Amino acid sequence: MATKDIHCFVHGNVQGVFFRKFAEEKARERGLVGFAQNTADGKLEIVARGEEAKLREFINLISVGPKHAEVESLDVEWLGNDDEHTSFEIR
Repeated sequence: MATKDIHCFVHGNVQGVFFRKFAEEKARERGLVGFAQNTADGKLEIVARGEEAKLREFINLISVGPKHAEVESLDVEWLGNDDEHTSFEIR
């Protein structure tokens, strides 16, 4: 099955609420690879690759986030396939 990539920025109260760990767990459960990292301006950046259906599930989950997060908005860009990642990591 063909894979796709997404590049996301999660806006809101998303740092210091275990969001990166949440993203890592949800990505790995779906067999996705990529990374999650905080940005200097308070957002969370996520890059993920996998099957489109699994990516859509992942997007639905990160649009809400973990218990203490407050997601205000989510920017998602669909990209071509990038073979750089072999696992999902927190940066």
